[in-house]
Formats: sequence, structure tokens, C-alpha cells
Amino acid sequence: MSMFIFLAICFAALALILLIRLFGGPSAADRAVAADAIEVLTDMALVLFALYSGRSIYLDIALVTAVLGFIGSVLIGRYLEGKL
Repeated sequence: MSMFIFLAICFAALALILLIRLFGGPSAADRAVAADAIEVLTDMALVLFALYSGRSIYLDIALVTAVLGFIGSVLIGRYLEGKL
């Protein structure tokens, strides 16, 4: 149980660092990368919570958010490239 608490604290610290980059990033590409990294951290946290609680519904939610995050990243990349 202490391993899950340690990982939760690490994820929270990483998310705070990424939030600073998200709001204060020098370019739109930096902000997009920070948002994508926060989405990946969220997915990893959901997977760890599924392991901790023993419920597989959180794995399904993590899978859906990962697919939506990938689609969002592709759309933001195409928009920043000027092809959308």
C-alpha cells in the first residue's frame, strides 16, 4: 500500500510541474506536449488505481482516455502544422 501512496505523490508532483509548463509555456507546441504528458500521467494513475482497487472498470476508462488523448494530440499537431 505504501508503494501506491509513493507513486501517487510522484504523479502529483509531476503533474504540478507539467501544469506550470502548460500555463507558462513559451509556445503552443510546448503547451500541447505538456497537456499530452498530463493525459498520459492520468492514464497511468487510472491503471494503478485499477490495480489497487481490483476493479477493471478503471482500465476501460484509461483505455478510452488514452485513445481520446491520442486523437486530440494528432488534431492539435495538424492544427499547429496548418493542415487543419
